[in-house]
Formats: sequence, structure tokens, C-alpha cells
Amino acid sequence: MSKKILVLPGDGIGPEITAEAVKVLDACRAAGLDAELDEGLVGGAGYDAEGHPLPESTLAKAKAADAILLGAVGGPKWDTLEDLSKRPEKGLLGLRKNLNLFANLRPALLYPQLAEASTLKPEVVSGLDIMIVRELTGGIYFGQPRGIETRNGERVGYNTYVYSESEIERIGRVAFEMAQKRGGKLCSVDKANVLEVTILWREVMNRLAPEYPDVELSHMYVDNAAMQLVRAPKQFDVVVTGNMFGDILSDAAAMLTGSIGMLPSASLNERQQGMYEPCHGSAPDIAGQGLANPLATILSVAMMLRYSLGESALAERIERAVGQVLDAGLRTADIAYPGTRQVSTVEMGDAVVAAFANA
Repeated sequence: MSKKILVLPGDGIGPEITAEAVKVLDACRAAGLDAELDEGLVGGAGYDAEGHPLPESTLAKAKAADAILLGAVGGPKWDTLEDLSKRPEKGLLGLRKNLNLFANLRPALLYPQLAEASTLKPEVVSGLDIMIVRELTGGIYFGQPRGIETRNGERVGYNTYVYSESEIERIGRVAFEMAQKRGGKLCSVDKANVLEVTILWREVMNRLAPEYPDVELSHMYVDNAAMQLVRAPKQFDVVVTGNMFGDILSDAAAMLTGSIGMLPSASLNERQQGMYEPCHGSAPDIAGQGLANPLATILSVAMMLRYSLGESALAERIERAVGQVLDAGLRTADIAYPGTRQVSTVEMGDAVVAAFANA
């Protein structure tokens, strides 16, 4: 049966980078992938067209899709919207919540060709390969009550950090199973010396550990984890953590690789339906200039093929093609350095498609 892929270009550089990823998807379809592509509006584009960052038509298409490819959402154009529920980012959060995309997989993989592009010394980051598993539908981003109110004559903002045992166990199992497929090491990141929520988090992870005797479980406070990511990142294999900590640590890990423009991500539910997107934002300052790096979005297609569509061989072809393009010295502005050839967004996409044909 033909698979359904929904493409949501979004805002800023989103349309540019998804266009290049669609070229790669078309090459996969020519190579035998049985898939139908559809498109929808989300984020600021959804608000401009239909008055909501997640139009009902888009949500309906998303629920029917096997996988979703998202570009990026947001930008200063919509930052002044007083109704926070109409801001572009609410479209992204709405997709995660409505599709129950609870497991976010964010690899931090350093291509050897880009060791010089990292801000850390090559000997610190060479060979880096970390998978951060972030819980995505709970924690302080979604906890209730929340708001801003007046107390004793002054405004007070408040949020609620909450996780249930079942939410922790669900993401824990994803992380343990990921570690089984990789190096057999899992580091659970919390703040159990301060926060009761993460005391429970640590208890649940410890309870799961005996079910995975081939995985070595360790624990680390989030402040130490941030330091260790910069000091000695290769000590990590798989990292599992909550929504807010994962948001912060995964961006820090991304920069170890030379550019956040290289890193894909996957957000999965229990049925392996997934939303795939680059780790970077909408970068409105460079939109329309041909400067955006499409490789993170193209590599998100590879993750889509692997995790939601059951096409690992095609995923590996895409990854090899990206490696060949980097070997050839082609670089977008974010990863260019002396001795390489800077190319545009479209040129980089075309180069990957050409390399895919022979990968």
C-alpha cells in the first residue's frame, strides 16, 4: 500500500529547504519508494492564510499521513501577536500533541569532513555520534496550571513541571531500545537533587534497567551534562531526558557538529507515525537568499525512511550521498571554510540528488 507523506514547508527558509528534500524524495520514488506526497500550511503561513497556525485541514491531513516532513515555523512577523495561541510555534506544539509524538530523536553526528567546522578542537569531537532521546509531549511546556497573574500588587508568571510514571516509562523504553541498537550505554539526565519530578524520573529509569541487562544505565544532573557535552562529548552514546532539558541539551550538542544546519530530527508516536524536521529554526534573516543549508532536512528524509516507512536501504543511500557531496568539498555558507566550494541551497540539493543516483 502506498505510503502518505505530508510536506509542511512552514515559514522563513522552510519552503527553500523542503523543496530540496522533496527532490530527494522524488529520487527515492523513482528508485522504488511507493509514496504519495501532499502539502499543507502550518505556523505563520497557516495563520496568514486561515487565521490559525494549525488549520483544521492541515491537522486532518497530518492524522492521515504515515509521515510528515516539516520545514520550520516562526519569525519576527508574528512575534507581536497578542494571542499566544495564534503564534506559529503553537502549530508545531499542536501537531506534537494531537499526534501524540512523544519521542524526539535528535542525533548529534559529526561528519568527518566537517571536523574543522566545529568550534571545538577536532580531537574532542572527531568521531562524535550521540543520540538524544527527548520526551516531547509532557513536562513544563504542557503542564497545567500556567499563566501570568497579579499577586500582592505585582505580576507573577508560573508554569507547572509534571510527569506521570507512564510518560516516563514510555520514553524510557524508547531510549533503552535505542541503546540496545547502538553502543549499549544510556545516560539519563535529570535534576533529582532539586526537583521531585526528576526524582520520580530517576526511580522509573532504575526500575526499567533490569529489563535491559545489555544496556549500561547511568545518571547525570543536567548542569553537569551540559558541561560534559562541551568537555568530553564522546563519553555519551544515548541520552534520555525530559522536554525542557532535552530542548536545551540537543541544541548544545548540535553545535558540536559544526553547524545545526546538518542535523535532522524525528518525533514519533507509539505507531511509528513520525514528524521529521531539521533541528534549526526558520532563519528569516536569510530566507530567500539561497544561503540555507538543506542537508538537515534531507537527512530528516533519511530518518523518515528508516523509522516510519521501513526503507532502511534508501535511508542509507541518502546518507552516503550526503557524505559524497561533502567529500567533494561542496558547502553551504554555514559550513564553508577555506579550501571548500560554497554553493547555494538549490545547488546543494541538486548535488545530493546526483550523488544519490550513484550511491
